[in-house]
Amino acid sequence: MTPTNGEAPQTAVTRIDLLLVAGMVETGARVLDVGCGDGELLRLLAETKRVDARGVEISQKGVNDCVAKGLSVVQGDADVDLADYPDDGFDYVILSQTLQATRNPRKVLEQMLRIGKRAIVSFPNFGHWRVRWQLGVRGRMPITENLSYAWYETPNIHFCTIRDFVNLVEMMDARILRATAMNSSGAQIRVNAPWWAWNLFGEQAVFLLERQEGRKA
Repeated sequence: MTPTNGEAPQTAVTRIDLLLVAGMVETGARVLDVGCGDGELLRLLAETKRVDARGVEISQKGVNDCVAKGLSVVQGDADVDLADYPDDGFDYVILSQTLQATRNPRKVLEQMLRIGKRAIVSFPNFGHWRVRWQLGVRGRMPITENLSYAWYETPNIHFCTIRDFVNLVEMMDARILRATAMNSSGAQIRVNAPWWAWNLFGEQAVFLLERQEGRKA
């Protein structure tokens, strides 16, 4: 599948990947944001796409922040609690910058594609050239704008490259509908560039997935 860019709504947010995620969601859709943090994406979707937005967040502080904003969010763990949601309960299930911090990324993706007709995933790319340079030249675990934790305090437990993610999607027999990769300034990589170029130059990526017709993950 050839990577393609999505249109994003023009509004003020602190993370560029959230604009790209929002651009992949249809107006009025039923959305579950897994690992929704302080609710920035849920607020963006409610304001720009008029979605029926729900959230799951593992931290109590995040839940409190969301509830204070009038958002419908419950406390839960993506690795455990997604199993409690019914099949096709949502049009989109979103996991933004959280996949690499889950204990079992494949099972989380399978649950997302079971309870949602489509899944949107954004994640930092550990195959970026700066990460490779820091490992190869300095011999140290990298610290960059998107990987800002030291190795001994990072929440990331499954280090994933863009190519790794594409391979996992293929193994799951899911379909990539749209995808984009960008650098820290938000500039997107040329849409017809091969995956190896995305893997080398993209600091983070956003994928819109769909399970194959007639299949449930």
